[in-house]
Amino acid sequence: MEQMPTVPQGAAVPGALDIYDQLPAAYKGIDPHTRGRLASRLPSVVFIEVTNHCNLLCETCPRTFTTYEEPKMLSWENFLRITGQFPTMQRAVLHGIGEPLMNKELPRMIAHLKARNVTVLFNTNATLLTESWGRDLIASGLDELRCSVDGADPRTYALVRGVPAFHKVMKNLQAFTALQRELQAEKPRVSLWMTGMKENIAELPDLVRLAARIGVPEVYLQRMVYYLDGSAPPGMMAEGHALFDDFDSRTDRIIAEAEVMAQQVGVRLQASGATDPRHSLDRGKEERARPWAACMRPWTTAYVTANGNCLPCCISPFATTEYESLKMGNLFDQPFTQVWNAEKYQIWRETLLSDAPHTACAGCGVHWSL
Repeated sequence: MEQMPTVPQGAAVPGALDIYDQLPAAYKGIDPHTRGRLASRLPSVVFIEVTNHCNLLCETCPRTFTTYEEPKMLSWENFLRITGQFPTMQRAVLHGIGEPLMNKELPRMIAHLKARNVTVLFNTNATLLTESWGRDLIASGLDELRCSVDGADPRTYALVRGVPAFHKVMKNLQAFTALQRELQAEKPRVSLWMTGMKENIAELPDLVRLAARIGVPEVYLQRMVYYLDGSAPPGMMAEGHALFDDFDSRTDRIIAEAEVMAQQVGVRLQASGATDPRHSLDRGKEERARPWAACMRPWTTAYVTANGNCLPCCISPFATTEYESLKMGNLFDQPFTQVWNAEKYQIWRETLLSDAPHTACAGCGVHWSL
């Protein structure tokens, strides 16, 4: 067995408490200072990939350039096989590498989880968000509908997302918020999500303005995830497009302008990972040194693909080309209780708390989508 650096059980982890109090309740209950190889409880947050099919060709998504797993639409029966193994689930995120609205069983899945009093959300590209889908999602009890846009200009959208569908997405979202008002439906909470890149960051103020115009109350900026271990990363999955390590006065001015715009038009501007846009992109050197050590996911969160594979988190496939190394086990082959504290998971947790984490963790940090 390869020798791994260790951190003693109960060792303090610098930075672990920085955002802990801001996290949703489902991510809490684990003392960040006493984490070790074993997880003391089953996950309360579960990411379930309801499909790995997609109708876009995003330049920032590995699915556009490679096939990690067999193409699969999660069936109702397999959905029940997955959810039945998480009795303590509080929060379900029904997306992975794929477009959730391509699975026609989605409203039924959401309703099943809501009957268990689980908070349910997912990300969508909104290209398929018809009136029929909108009515079904509202009736299902969905809590959050997060829409990935990545630009406020049709040309930028097409550059990043791979298809010229910007106007269709805006039309669909405006129609959906109008439907909510018509039905007096407070849920789902709708938000726009933009992956901040050098190519699109200047459009953040316009995206905030656009959100107000189509009736979307929240805009989120999230950092771009890119491969650290590929000699020639495909598409835009390379650091040359990212902002995190190249935060400058121009980016700072753009974010400040977007914040002012948000106040003026009544839109809430935030960043992924329970923080604000500026702190998401420009964190202090001390925190940058070991940002991965603050991550709570290997103790609180499970991610299950449409094929039943259990991965450490939904970010990992974007941060490394070594996909096989991410598989902790398969929930369809063995009970999740046997996967959760097996040796592979224990080693993953141990290295996360060290100075030499897995490449996927080293390229991530903690401030991501919750």
